[in-house]
Amino acid sequence: MKFLVTGGAGFIGSHLTEKLLALGHQVTVADNFSTGSPANLAAVRDSAALKVVETDVSEDRATAEKLVKESEIVVHLAAAVGVELVVTEPARTISTNVRGTENVLLPAAEYDKRIIAASTSEVYGKSAKEKFSETDDLLIGPPDHSRWSYACSKLLDEFYLTALVQSSGLRGTVTRFFNTVGPRQTGRYGMVLPRFVRAALKGEDLRVYGDGGQSRCFCHVADVIRALIALVGDDRTYGQVYNIGSQRLVTIRELAELVIARTKSSSKIVVVPYEQAYAKCFEDMRRRMPDTAKIRSLCGWTPERSLEEIIDDVAESMA
Repeated sequence: MKFLVTGGAGFIGSHLTEKLLALGHQVTVADNFSTGSPANLAAVRDSAALKVVETDVSEDRATAEKLVKESEIVVHLAAAVGVELVVTEPARTISTNVRGTENVLLPAAEYDKRIIAASTSEVYGKSAKEKFSETDDLLIGPPDHSRWSYACSKLLDEFYLTALVQSSGLRGTVTRFFNTVGPRQTGRYGMVLPRFVRAALKGEDLRVYGDGGQSRCFCHVADVIRALIALVGDDRTYGQVYNIGSQRLVTIRELAELVIARTKSSSKIVVVPYEQAYAKCFEDMRRRMPDTAKIRSLCGWTPERSLEEIIDDVAESMA
């Protein structure tokens, strides 16, 4: 099959590209290299089945349409990423996410292309539920808190895709990622695990924001790729939303402690108040755990890699 992977030189995109090539598919990567890197595709750069196009799908509508038209399956991963980028550049976040998705969705609908669009657990917002289900109501914070610009922009992407499924027969599916981690993820924009591992390997302090009691679930990128590939070929998923994440809940302080233990580091944990780490009015969610019963019942998918294995894998990639 001919795949188009937007953001294909990014963290998740490069792993997906490698896997698709290994399965015998042809892959076109569209990336502007703002957060991705050609180095992420080093292992497959000489593949005759790989084509890399440097473009910004949020800015160049004509190129986006051309690439979608030439493909059979689109996996749309290109987006503004990272808490720090979202908080400091909310206008850019909204523009990148909404316009980029529109420029891919419309030609996918027009030319009848299969499309998977990546969303995020951020859309669950301030909900205090024990587990988040795809059918839950969503509670987003006010517009003067810039963090919510990301959640709102990705949620609009979801509404847009669903509307096109209903109005145009778009063969589209939404995936909500819950803290995907692994080799090649950069800590440059605030991603917690690579930031912790890099500091631990250097013997530097691990900076825990807030009180460290906020909890998350971390899923290895290889497990996420398995889920994406399973969803691509299943026409029962059209117009549906699927959570993709692990079921192991860990506080950020516990994560820091585990990183120090797994890397045998002498690093210390330093707690940094949110008001020092981010701009005013920053809000965080205390708990974020996915209910993955929907995708599990569809195709039997569950994560295979433990958090300890994830940390070891990230540490080995940085060594």
